[in-house]
Amino acid sequence: MFAADSGCWFTQKVLCWRAAASVAWSVLLLPASTAAFVVLSKLSVLHPVQMFADCVSVLLSAGSVFSFVLLAGVIIMVGFLTFEYYTVIPSIACSKVALLGQLLHPRQLLYCLAHGVMGVVVGWSCAVTIGYRYERLAYLCPQKDRDGLLHMCLNEHHLLLLLEGGFVGLSHSLLGVIQNLNYVSFGTVQQHKYLCFKASLPLAAKCSAAQAFYSVRNFVLLYFFLGHIPRAWMCKSLSLHLDSSAHPLDSISGLLDLSLLYLLWISATYLLFSWYMTLLLFRIFVTEAYSFPVQSTFTEEAPQCLPKVLSEKQPMILKFLALQDLSLLSQHSPSRRSQVFSLSQPGGHPHNWNAISKECLSLLADLTQRLVSYHETVATNGRTKSLSSGSDRKTSSESSGTEDLASCRPTFLMKTPASVFLRSVGAGPQSPLTSPFTPDLDSPFASPTLRQLTSPVDPGSPWHGVVQSPHVMRRAPKLWSTSTDSQRNGSPPASPATLPTPKPESSKPSFLAQFFQNRREQVKHFMAKRMLVMYLFTKLPEASSQALFADGQAHIWALDGLSYLVQASFTEDQFGVVQTTLPSILSSMLLLQEAVDRHFKLPHASSKPVRSTISLGDSSHKTLRFALRATLKTAIYRITTTFGAHLHAVQLSAEHRKRLQHFLEYKE
Repeated sequence: MFAADSGCWFTQKVLCWRAAASVAWSVLLLPASTAAFVVLSKLSVLHPVQMFADCVSVLLSAGSVFSFVLLAGVIIMVGFLTFEYYTVIPSIACSKVALLGQLLHPRQLLYCLAHGVMGVVVGWSCAVTIGYRYERLAYLCPQKDRDGLLHMCLNEHHLLLLLEGGFVGLSHSLLGVIQNLNYVSFGTVQQHKYLCFKASLPLAAKCSAAQAFYSVRNFVLLYFFLGHIPRAWMCKSLSLHLDSSAHPLDSISGLLDLSLLYLLWISATYLLFSWYMTLLLFRIFVTEAYSFPVQSTFTEEAPQCLPKVLSEKQPMILKFLALQDLSLLSQHSPSRRSQVFSLSQPGGHPHNWNAISKECLSLLADLTQRLVSYHETVATNGRTKSLSSGSDRKTSSESSGTEDLASCRPTFLMKTPASVFLRSVGAGPQSPLTSPFTPDLDSPFASPTLRQLTSPVDPGSPWHGVVQSPHVMRRAPKLWSTSTDSQRNGSPPASPATLPTPKPESSKPSFLAQFFQNRREQVKHFMAKRMLVMYLFTKLPEASSQALFADGQAHIWALDGLSYLVQASFTEDQFGVVQTTLPSILSSMLLLQEAVDRHFKLPHASSKPVRSTISLGDSSHKTLRFALRATLKTAIYRITTTFGAHLHAVQLSAEHRKRLQHFLEYKE
């Protein structure tokens, strides 16, 4: 109940009001952008007085007021969709087929349809604002028919603006998936909302103009080949005629109209700029720092306190804001730090510190485990890895780190998106995870050896529930081979104690099931040889590494919060509550640092991403692994510099003590 109440109060009292404020400011700024659009559409250097008079008459007309009301409704709808689809953990497609699946998802298709309809509304508003030959959809035909009657003709210029608005809306929603426009990132430096918006406004205008140019280019080419289809459909649906004296716009002579192309570009820029402005304001308002109380006097306020909020699962924005607040208070608020180090009355227990440190350590443990699984899967790559003598035993750092991580791991662990790790079919809760950098076990490229290695262990075997090392698990096929295979390989026959319990005959698959299984394998092998299928299903190593650190900002704040609190405890912790967990903190950081170092030895992990084109899509997630590595090393140095030789008294394993000595000697 507390978890639900906590998320409920935050959504109702904080998040919804922030989203509403961002939409309100977008509507208030809409007249300024509309006035700029009117001036640019009526631009005339040779007749400035006439241009000014036309702009004033257009802005004060009844049609402009009605179109402004429609545009305000569109802005509110865009803000609502942004609020519904935003995320603080980007969804990174690790293969081409995964990206295609995101684009064709039913929810995404509805999202595209909504943007297409809103684009048509904005296109109609732009046509009414421009006026002249673009104002109406139909006009009186100059020619009479055989009976001497006048008919209504289709205004193709008006239709072109409507179709362009819908096309720009659709392309904007599709590019939003590719560029992660719904991803809301947190700034490294906290700034006032006005300063953030002022700094982002030129980028929004530049991106709008650039994207509008490419959208108009693509739309013109598409209309040149397929423009006759919507034109004929509109004429048939509305019983309109075509003006034989006018040039059709789906021709070279019709589209080579500079004024028409200019107005198309201006309209698309206006549409994108108003939507980007709404997106920017939403990001600025939602990511504003929020101060959570460390401890409360009343029981009703307990779900709103920082230790309780840190353990919440949903909404994820709440957890990120709590970690951000932890990082800020650990650096800049001595009074709130004293509440973290305080003891409960009565009882004298450090509940605040225990809850905060436990959640931060669990985040570090989760990332360490993901990196270990990442490295192990890359090392095997679907093949049985030869075991060296050193791989048969755990190092002292691994054994001690496992104990530290297991003791501080709570029920909830933050995970990267579902595209990062996928469980194999039939795998149990403790089965290894399939990483995004190797083919899925269900894909046509999955190796039978990898399926055999990742299959669950027989509960009746002596190895079930005891062996934790993935290296020993890989030996299972050799240890449990039949006596005939053992004699053929030159090894002694296995003892009855090590042989698995034979399965009853009734558990064998039927002939029909075996037949369909064989046909399925044949189809998989056949499809694996096709180049197009390989192109679509092959994992992207760079994207896989990015997806692994998709939630790295939370771990960065956890590292900052822990290290700054430990540093402050040297002089501010009167009861010594931090020193009790200092061995676990150091072990977790050193384990994570070892896993990160191993990860960056992979060729694709150390390469920095290519600089992206001009876009408002936040690409900070592409460099989160570099920021986390630097933050981790800085956090360890922050602790070693503060405590110095006192760390020799901390109970650590020999491997960790050796690694910590490098930090004490500034050799890392």
